[in-house]
Amino acid sequence: MKILALLLNFIILQTRYRYYEYDDREAVGIAVGLLIFYIILILIFIALYIIPLWKIFVKAGKPGWAAIIPIYNTIVLLEIVGRPIWWIILFLIPCVNIVFNIIVCIDLAKSFGKDAAFGIGLALLSIIFFPILGFGSAQYIGPSVNPEKPSSI
Repeated sequence: MKILALLLNFIILQTRYRYYEYDDREAVGIAVGLLIFYIILILIFIALYIIPLWKIFVKAGKPGWAAIIPIYNTIVLLEIVGRPIWWIILFLIPCVNIVFNIIVCIDLAKSFGKDAAFGIGLALLSIIFFPILGFGSAQYIGPSVNPEKPSSI
């Protein structure tokens, strides 16, 4: 037991009085490496969202390239589900956009013949459910909301 306590004290003393000196080149190298890793990670997540969204747009008869343009892809998504275009303003309001995103995802699921639970999965686990919808066997059956009829929301 005394050996363990002595060893523990030695480790604590070694870490307490050890100083690392980095020069500027090492710090810049670490920062650049982390930045490159972060950019690659973001590009992977973007690809995991854009590619399935492109397939969903093509299935719905819309241009696939619309998935790449940030605001326009939401407008096209609103057209696919049959919601009015002015809802784009609601997507710009913090906290409100979460609720309306869930509503649009449920409408998107219904537009492809899926149930509301699948739509909630689209909203909460997009990285899993969007590829299932885009690459799966689901066919677009039309807007789930009639655009001529006023909706309850």
